Amino acid sequence: MTIRDNLASAIRSAFAQLGIEAPSEVRIDRPARPEHGDWASNVALAVAAGSGSNPRALAASVAELLNAHPPRHVAAVEVAGPGFLNFRLNVSWLHEVLADVIAAGTESYARNQTGESVKVNVEFVSANPTGPLHVGAGRWAAYGDSLCRILQWCGYEAHREYYINDRGTQTTLFGASLAAARAGEPIPPDGYQGAYVADWAAEMPADADPETWGRDRVLKEIAAVLEQMGVHFDTWFSERSMVANGALRDTLGDLAARGHTYEADGATWLRTTAAGLGKDEVLVRTNGEASYYLGDLAYHRDKFSRGFDHVIDILGADHHGHVARMKTGMALLGYAGDELEIVVGQLVTLVRHGEVVRMGKRSGTFVELAEVLDEVGGDVARLTFLLQSIDTPQTFDLDAVVAASMDNPVHYVQYAHARIASIGRMAHERGIERPDFAATDLSVLTHPRELGLLRCLADLPDVVADAAAARAPHRVATWVRDLASKFHGFYHDCPVLRSDVDALAVAGRLWLVEGCRVGLAIGLDLLGAAAPQSM
Repeated sequence: MTIRDNLASAIRSAFAQLGIEAPSEVRIDRPARPEHGDWASNVALAVAAGSGSNPRALAASVAELLNAHPPRHVAAVEVAGPGFLNFRLNVSWLHEVLADVIAAGTESYARNQTGESVKVNVEFVSANPTGPLHVGAGRWAAYGDSLCRILQWCGYEAHREYYINDRGTQTTLFGASLAAARAGEPIPPDGYQGAYVADWAAEMPADADPETWGRDRVLKEIAAVLEQMGVHFDTWFSERSMVANGALRDTLGDLAARGHTYEADGATWLRTTAAGLGKDEVLVRTNGEASYYLGDLAYHRDKFSRGFDHVIDILGADHHGHVARMKTGMALLGYAGDELEIVVGQLVTLVRHGEVVRMGKRSGTFVELAEVLDEVGGDVARLTFLLQSIDTPQTFDLDAVVAASMDNPVHYVQYAHARIASIGRMAHERGIERPDFAATDLSVLTHPRELGLLRCLADLPDVVADAAAARAPHRVATWVRDLASKFHGFYHDCPVLRSDVDALAVAGRLWLVEGCRVGLAIGLDLLGAAAPQSM
């Protein structure tokens, strides 16, 4: 049981002694201000609101019982404000946290099973197969892959999927652009420009079908670029496949059988206005072609048919209007509204020397992700993309990112792990070994820097759980930065191997350093970045 579990159990026991039923879930949080203690609960306020009793008096009765027989590690229980219970703990609870970290190690610490047996499909990037990935796609890639890692740490079966939009006007235009470039002819109106078109056209065999060959060439490029970021997909799903296997036809038939379609003006429509949208949506155009909307509905119907319990789509900033359309369409197909979850991310602005970079070398119109990765590397790009919440616009400052200084947050985090590794190497060179953990006196760890590290390590299980629930990998990135900051402070103020440090302190600090290594390694892995041994 965690310290929060122990405190919640003690509170429920106190309420039972008072003859009052406590809530099944007793909330235990960190106080907003450290001087208010280590943990706090509003349970008295919650119970009093339902019973009409005085919350402060109720809190005082609970505090009196708990102070008479303090729970493990509790030094004092105080009543604050209108009825909050504030807990002050002995530092022994933090020493127990370190024991938990060491026992669980990098394979298990901060894991939970909230998503056990839940199969979730996470679709991300899914750029049209008409050219290289732009820099913004890197943000979706970093976010989607990190979210899957976090979900897996919480017991989910996370499946990474890329949707290949290889049916329709854009892929036809791209194929025509390649064919024209290979023949030395002008690119068609509304075709694709940029040096990459000419480069790839020169590779294309004379007898190749430009549209199919171009699609495969783009996907090869996309896979290679994402490989630089350590991003791999379990499934590359082709939109064309749904024409061949009848999925589009079957989805249309399903909607018709449910009474949700009608014919008008030579087209087939979905009655989305009846479900609350502002207009009905076209499913089949007047030329007999399935609309993109029908394709999206058929694709998501296919996802659920493959046994996924939950589907998460990560879409770009221009897809806000698509959210209600998709949720409505899937509801008309019989799927519950909460089975499909859509995350809409915001744009990335690339800056160099204080100015916005708008054009790339090959595309002529946008900055390719490959160009940025060649300059900063996959780890740096991933961590930078994950520093902010996906729903906020991001400025990617190339000058700051490539700087190997402590002002660079990515360098700052990875350097903390490198420092930990250097301590291990130095201890080995000096013949200093950590004693068995069970034989180590952790009571020597009382310095504010040491306790700050332990408090940070104690937070990781909650951070991971919250990041999974809120679909917020940036919370892990924030935690990693915080741990790195606290470790650099510890490194400066609490020497580990210096000759004048007491042997007991050396042993305790070496184990604390190991605990920090475990925490940083887990955090960096959840973000998809390496934990370097040196820098």
